[in-house]
Amino acid sequence: MIRIIIAVILTAVILIVSLPFLGVQWLLQKKWPHFGERGGFRFMQFSFKLVSLPLGIRLDVIGRENIPKDRPCLFIGNHRSYLDVILLYPLLPSITGFVAKNDFTKAPILPIWMRRLYCQFLIDGDLRQNLQSILAAIDNVGQGVSMVIYPEGKRGTGEDERELLEFHEGSFKIATKTKCPIVPIAVTGTRECFERQFPKVLPGHVTLEFGAPIETAQMSREELKGIGAKCREVVKEMVVKNHDRQ
Repeated sequence: MIRIIIAVILTAVILIVSLPFLGVQWLLQKKWPHFGERGGFRFMQFSFKLVSLPLGIRLDVIGRENIPKDRPCLFIGNHRSYLDVILLYPLLPSITGFVAKNDFTKAPILPIWMRRLYCQFLIDGDLRQNLQSILAAIDNVGQGVSMVIYPEGKRGTGEDERELLEFHEGSFKIATKTKCPIVPIAVTGTRECFERQFPKVLPGHVTLEFGAPIETAQMSREELKGIGAKCREVVKEMVVKNHDRQ
């Protein structure tokens, strides 16, 4: 229990301390857009890393060399825990936005940072708003910003982490419309560390793997049909392999 209390206190302190930095970052972004955005991105990466320290998680990262360095991409993967985002964000090499549930807009201060860093929000049942968010994510990629989306649409809560939910095909329009590569991500062990015994956090072993990029620009229209199901199989294969290693 003490681990989650420390993490919550750290989060609150970081958000409060970030208030003046938000103003500085806004001014920098006005005059030097790239420098301002980069500073905000690195600040949030440092913050996520700091919050994860008291949780006692041993993180193994596989395949970082699979992340394209010279172009934006769409990261997709299985989603088991809030820890997925906390552990993933510090690993990203360049400014990356998330497509996230609208629930995060109810938190203090955090939504400001999320919007500044190209996050888009989805609302359950609001098809028009969600379409606008996907279109905005497509525009972000067109501007050179990578995006992360969890195609399952919600966190998987099943006992067996090797059983993934279905991937929503609409999530992949971000890649198919921009012809950017898709980088599959597989995470194992996060739910066992947190949600399974919430509100406690148990120290444990988490594996996060970046798979080889899937080049959508080279695919025909026929090959792009069912791309979500194909990506799901790639992610599932990595999840099964890493689960068996745990």
